[in-house]
Amino acid sequence: MVLQRILVAALVPYVTWLVFAYHWHFLDGVNLLFHEGGHVVFWPFGMTLYMLGGTIGQLFFPAACAFHLWRQDREFEAWVCGIWLAESAMYMGEYLGDAKAMVLPLVGGDTHDWHWLLSRLGLVDWCGPIAWVIHALASLLAIACLWKAASLAFGWAPAEDDGEEIEVARHRS
Repeated sequence: MVLQRILVAALVPYVTWLVFAYHWHFLDGVNLLFHEGGHVVFWPFGMTLYMLGGTIGQLFFPAACAFHLWRQDREFEAWVCGIWLAESAMYMGEYLGDAKAMVLPLVGGDTHDWHWLLSRLGLVDWCGPIAWVIHALASLLAIACLWKAASLAFGWAPAEDDGEEIEVARHRS
């Protein structure tokens, strides 16, 4: 419980920074590995899935980790992985937002995934607003996950109902 509280205390300024001043940082190196791995996995399924595969890969792994931990009844850790998922979505939003300007350095080729995808959809001029919406949704997810993790670490979550009160109420009526 003490370590969870320490982690939450460290995550508060981190999530605040993510929401208000996100910029590429150390965790995005991990996300980039999963992004590039996603391209490899989806390569046989055509160019569109190949281009989407990077984003699918980088979002899949934090979501899979959160789901795995949730199934193991490790709820606190699952919510922390939810923050990772939100951060990865912010990274995706920043990359998507670069689709028109294409100034971010590329890894593994000279094709910008989101420029390619949004150009085909006729949305490349909308990359900025789309990226803003993604960042806003990811920010809400990060805040919600932080709140849930803090609720568990500090005991703010209501105690689980074991069904006794419901059973007593049934017998009274």
